[in-house]
Amino acid sequence: MSFPWLTVIGAIPLVGAVLVAALPKGRDLAAKQVTLLFSVVTFVLSVIMAVQFKPGGPRFQFTETYDWIPQFGVHYGLGVDGIALVLILMSTILVPVVVLASWNDAEGGKRSVKTYFALILVLETMMIGVFAATDIFLFYVFFEAMLIPVYFMIGSYGGAQRSYAAVKFLLYSLFGGLLMLASVIGLYVISSRNGQGTFLFQALVGLHINETTAKWLFLGFFLAFAIKAPLWPFHTWLPDAAGNAPAGTAVLLVGVLDKVGTFGMLRYCLELFPSAAKYFTPVIIALSVIGIIYGAVVAIGQTDLKRLIAYTSISHFGFIGLGVFVMTSQGQSGATLYMVNHGFSTGLLFLLAGFMIARQRSGKIADFGGVQKVAPVLAGTFLVASLAGLALPGLSTFVSEFMVLVGSFSRYQVPAIIATIGIVLAAVYMLWLYQRTMTGPVAEKVKGMKDLNAREIAAIAPLILLLVVFGFFPKPVLNIIDPAVKHTMVNTQVTDPKPAVPAAADQKGAHE
Repeated sequence: MSFPWLTVIGAIPLVGAVLVAALPKGRDLAAKQVTLLFSVVTFVLSVIMAVQFKPGGPRFQFTETYDWIPQFGVHYGLGVDGIALVLILMSTILVPVVVLASWNDAEGGKRSVKTYFALILVLETMMIGVFAATDIFLFYVFFEAMLIPVYFMIGSYGGAQRSYAAVKFLLYSLFGGLLMLASVIGLYVISSRNGQGTFLFQALVGLHINETTAKWLFLGFFLAFAIKAPLWPFHTWLPDAAGNAPAGTAVLLVGVLDKVGTFGMLRYCLELFPSAAKYFTPVIIALSVIGIIYGAVVAIGQTDLKRLIAYTSISHFGFIGLGVFVMTSQGQSGATLYMVNHGFSTGLLFLLAGFMIARQRSGKIADFGGVQKVAPVLAGTFLVASLAGLALPGLSTFVSEFMVLVGSFSRYQVPAIIATIGIVLAAVYMLWLYQRTMTGPVAEKVKGMKDLNAREIAAIAPLILLLVVFGFFPKPVLNIIDPAVKHTMVNTQVTDPKPAVPAAADQKGAHE
């Protein structure tokens, strides 16, 4: 039996959460230190596991499958392909970054400091589990369980409208989850009629499903994932949740949890219901393109830092949705890489916005101005984050956005052309944000603002490093992603479109 990497990596944060919760009242510093330690150990082990992953090997590796509820065909099934692996790595990188950056986020909350940090570790376990699950019922359990820690992190430690934002987030997500549960049960019933009676993903791929039934089951999964992502017009909960959440919680919410939606579209919607996915593709591409433009335009008009970043994410999720449903290998690889890069770039933006808000006690853009004169390090890092947000060449976000657009253009030219307008709008909202907050005369409230301290620099440095390194050398990540995308294409029964212009060799042969 091979070492149960995924179980161990998922269990370590949970053990840490129990230890943090068991600390005596008032041991806030110890709670933070224990949380940081366990999150770093989880990251180190996930890297050790990733090094052993063989891109040319079986699709799912580090697999574990045990009977859980045998009467209903439910298994404790774990395993990762390249797509799930990079998303788990992204999650385990972001958690210690968030812990270090959120050192003082929980001060003054409705609940204790140690509870906040214990919830972060519980959430990490759920995030690892949802990407690693290879049993659809187990995936659903993690999908819904993630809501609990996030609900309390927003509702107990957030801004002025935290209760409203937390309840709205919970209700939207629960509604989507119930739709997916109905489809999960439908899948089991159909598999039972075929003599299988299972929830295992690989056993359900290729299952014969009546065309009309497949469309309804597809919609149950898709709507749940569209709300979670969120894809326009299912996005309305996100600005409230991200705007009222503590900065660290917003990073995990937008950087990781929302990726479960786009990950679910890529894995479950396409591979379990290929014909239904093709049927709904034109509508979903239209929604994605609208989301790209809508999110960008609304972001330009925002007056609040965190709400502006939330709306930019709606635009970015439109790009990811477009990449997934154009059904080309370039588009889907680009969409997966976009998920990772968006986690790092938007995470960096939210953390820097959190540092600014903590210093000024205000998230209003108008309360800033001339920050670069009093806090040059903060302004410099904010510039890097802004440039990543608009996908500047040389930063990793450019690679993923370019791949999505190229992959889209090869099959859907008009949506790809419209989507490129989002690039122009991104330059408008990001550069204008930088101009309003960092340049010009020093605002009265900004005078005396402290620059980033050593802890804050240490928290954001890994994200900046990753954005630059993968901007110039994305090959290691793409080498992991590409084989999994090929499996997805095969199971979805699609191939890349042939080039419209014959290759040079073909032209030569024709002349001869």
